[in-house]
Amino acid sequence: MKSEFDAKAREWDNNKTHIDRSIVIAAEIEKEFPAGSKLKALEYGAGTGLLSFQLKDKLKEVVLMDNSTEMIKVCEEKKEYYKTSHFRPIVFDLEHNDFNEKFDIIYTQMVMHHVSNIDQILQKFEKMLNPKGILAIVDLYLEDGSFHGPEVKVHHGFDPEKLKNTLLQKGFNTGEHKQCFVIKRPSGEDYPIFLLIVKK
Repeated sequence: MKSEFDAKAREWDNNKTHIDRSIVIAAEIEKEFPAGSKLKALEYGAGTGLLSFQLKDKLKEVVLMDNSTEMIKVCEEKKEYYKTSHFRPIVFDLEHNDFNEKFDIIYTQMVMHHVSNIDQILQKFEKMLNPKGILAIVDLYLEDGSFHGPEVKVHHGFDPEKLKNTLLQKGFNTGEHKQCFVIKRPSGEDYPIFLLIVKK
């Protein structure tokens, strides 16, 4: 059965907000890369890989993971177009399966509010990261549910300080967060989003 993200995959990269957001976030995440290093990365909930393709020259290997077949098809086409042989797009449901690889950095963009069991997925991230690994989460601050509307069953954003403290309890050593972007809707509503960085 096709998901809403399968249906949106072909038009996803035509949305200027998606592109602008990914450019800003990529620049922020890149600041966390150790000087001179080439990291193995996982983009969880990669969609069409907008964020990872911004970082393509800075990473040694990238797994683009999403449970939407159509989104990953778009990733495969972009991989061919950009000749990014170090990119590996895969259809995978991490919420219900374990993935036995290790990474230097894991990042997610506007994905976590769609995850049912937040605690479980954070624990998996911790296990999948190498020592001194980096986890970067980009998502909505707490909102009133109007971002998606009442018919969509998602988390209505997060308190990044609480999220940070949860991660520190799961084995991470340091954490910090800040506002990194504002999604402006044609209706005039603004939805600020945060970047949370935690390190093992």
